[in-house]
Amino acid sequence: MNPNARCYFIMTTLFILLIIAVIVNFDLLFWIVLCVLLIVLGVFFFRRYRYGAQKVEEDHLDNMSGMPTRFSYEELKNFTKNFSNKLGEGGFGFVFHGALSSGSEVAVKHLFGIGPVNKSFIAEVQTIGSIHHFNLVSLVGFCAEKFNRLLVYEFMANGSLDRWIFNKNQDLSLDWQVRKKIILDIAKGLAYLHEDCNRKIIHLDIKPQNILLDENFNAKVSDFGLSKLIEKDQSQVVTSMRGTPGYMAPEWLSSIITEKVDVYSFGIVVLEILCGRRIIDESQQNERYLLELFRRKQEEGQLLDLVDKCNDDMQSNVAEVVEMLKVAAWCLQTEYANRPSMSTLVKHFEGSADAVINVNEDFQNELTTQAPAESFASSITPSVLSGPR
Repeated sequence: MNPNARCYFIMTTLFILLIIAVIVNFDLLFWIVLCVLLIVLGVFFFRRYRYGAQKVEEDHLDNMSGMPTRFSYEELKNFTKNFSNKLGEGGFGFVFHGALSSGSEVAVKHLFGIGPVNKSFIAEVQTIGSIHHFNLVSLVGFCAEKFNRLLVYEFMANGSLDRWIFNKNQDLSLDWQVRKKIILDIAKGLAYLHEDCNRKIIHLDIKPQNILLDENFNAKVSDFGLSKLIEKDQSQVVTSMRGTPGYMAPEWLSSIITEKVDVYSFGIVVLEILCGRRIIDESQQNERYLLELFRRKQEEGQLLDLVDKCNDDMQSNVAEVVEMLKVAAWCLQTEYANRPSMSTLVKHFEGSADAVINVNEDFQNELTTQAPAESFASSITPSVLSGPR
């Protein structure tokens, strides 16, 4: 018996008992049955309302232009072998490996803890489904069926960046040329989001877990669940605080957000790539905060000490790495207006003569301290932290 039929049966039974209670003048039974009947009616109409809202959302998704392929839940169960091969999990759901009927490998994100109208789901489908760039992870399709919400992405064979840059195994460590290419790839992806889309897109949660690598170590920006779209003629957008402590720009405290928050996060990621350690490392008792250590080493003229020591090739190219550290510092300035745009960074990395950043300028006084990260960690509730996804 389906749930609606069961509700009808229970209501009919209770109504009959109510009539009997009135006939036999049994006051206690009358009130008991009446209360239960009201509860059942409330549940019934709530289910009807929820189903109606769900249908409205599904119909809305069907009518959206430029949408990727819509799959049924059963199709995705088959593609993932009943969701048996989990690739990872995070703040929004689990990610599973799958293969389409064509043989193409995919990553299926099964979202959980959501209601009938889910802003992050709709934002991700609209955003990724409408844009295409080599350095952005492609959304292959989605599922919106009853209360199941799933997103189907192209499969990235080498997983997320954090698996590689924090690995102390010399055999798995990335050499300098690969790391430099990854930095350029991330910059290109963000430059496209900020300047080449019909509407400016601010990612808001750039971190190594949201940078994925294909079989050739091409880097692609992923996870637009926290993206914020603004009109191109708007210079800033005010939004609620979100992101991941350690990667969040100081201006989050003022809630005046521009694309320069992504530039700041990019600078943090570049720092992690070059140093081979996390921005906040609890295992380092006296040097937990990489940004504090970065500032101190710059003051001492000892930036060489920060270069990843677990990779011989990084040590062999230490002069180039130090120059890249200075570019990271340019992105980490407290005043967001002084940070370069992502397109300027791309031109700089590619050696454009008209886009040379003055990295020799004394950036010490403009380099933000780690204090904001501490305040973020204490002021943001877990519900708005995105975590690895």
